[in-house]
Amino acid sequence: MSSSAASARPPQVSAPARPPLVRDRECVVAGVSTGVARHLSAPLWTVRALFVVLLLSGGAGLLLYLWFWAFMPWAEGEQTPTRRAPVAWMLLAPAAVGVIVVLSWSVGGSWLGGVSAGEAAVVVTVTTSLAAGAGLWATLFDRTDADRGPRHTLIVRALAVLLLALLFALLLMRPAGEASVALVLLPLAGLLAVLSSTLIHRWKELTGERVRRIREEQRSEMAAHLHDSVLQTLALIQNRAGASSEAARLARAQERELRAWLYDGDAPADSDLPTDLRDYAGALELDFPVRIDVVSAGLSAERASGGLAAAAREAMLNAARHAGGEISVYIEGSAAGVDVFIRDRGAGFALDEVPSDRLGVRESIVGRMRRYGGTGTVRSDDKGTEIHLHLPTPGENRG
Repeated sequence: MSSSAASARPPQVSAPARPPLVRDRECVVAGVSTGVARHLSAPLWTVRALFVVLLLSGGAGLLLYLWFWAFMPWAEGEQTPTRRAPVAWMLLAPAAVGVIVVLSWSVGGSWLGGVSAGEAAVVVTVTTSLAAGAGLWATLFDRTDADRGPRHTLIVRALAVLLLALLFALLLMRPAGEASVALVLLPLAGLLAVLSSTLIHRWKELTGERVRRIREEQRSEMAAHLHDSVLQTLALIQNRAGASSEAARLARAQERELRAWLYDGDAPADSDLPTDLRDYAGALELDFPVRIDVVSAGLSAERASGGLAAAAREAMLNAARHAGGEISVYIEGSAAGVDVFIRDRGAGFALDEVPSDRLGVRESIVGRMRRYGGTGTVRSDDKGTEIHLHLPTPGENRG
């Protein structure tokens, strides 16, 4: 009875998980309203209206917005945050209007022109805050914005400084007793804030440079220590064990990975032909009893995604699979084109005697080079095999 009653109960459905409380990297101003609305599954306009209502209730909406802005993280990604609203210009425009108002007061016999001291203080304070805010916003946010950049920042900062300097000059030329000293010093404080904001950017650059220098020194010390101990031990294992032994192959792979980690740095390796063939050689050494040395000379613009790289990888695979032992790959770039030589010390073979159903050399190497406008030749005897791949530079005579 109890079991049937239990089975008759409807299954409990768990509430769906709320989206994370994060800000979008493409936003209007700060992405706070969009992030909160998505997290609460509420319409965007209701969240914005809530902030406005709270703003009119003693300024609580502004404090809440700033709190979210400070503690809400950006959404995952590597894109630099961009803002659609021109915040700096939205602050500069009313600041310019405020300076024009103050300028109108200075025209005529009386400086304030019948305006009370309290009203004048409000206008000067708001104008100074808007102009200084525009300069600080451009320095702290617009400088790293992909849609604006340093040139936009320089223009906004110059206009903000001009407005603040003009406002300070107008207040400084007032008749004695019509404005307090604090009111005169207010634009000067905003001017100093905008000018000194560049120190924040310089401080970040110096801090980043110091971190990179310390990291590079630590990497150099570690590289020197490992070169004197671990790398020499791995090289000794390879020499004692022989190229075709399992221990030598593992030691060779570990040495390659360790050298790449020590000397390539933090920047990813470019996907060019030598880099691609070296990576492929390291993978072959793990699968076959071989040792592959890749040497590059000259300059080459050939990429890893081209037909030359595919043909070279196929030739290296054939050498590792059928010859084994030591294999050398030589890459030479010149103005006439790129040449790749793959040599092994196997028993060799006659290309004419290879069965017609085996198309590795004929199609994957020689045929592929011919389709890409290059040439592929095979020379083989009892001392080994050499495959020569040549890809001429576009525009050169290809015969």
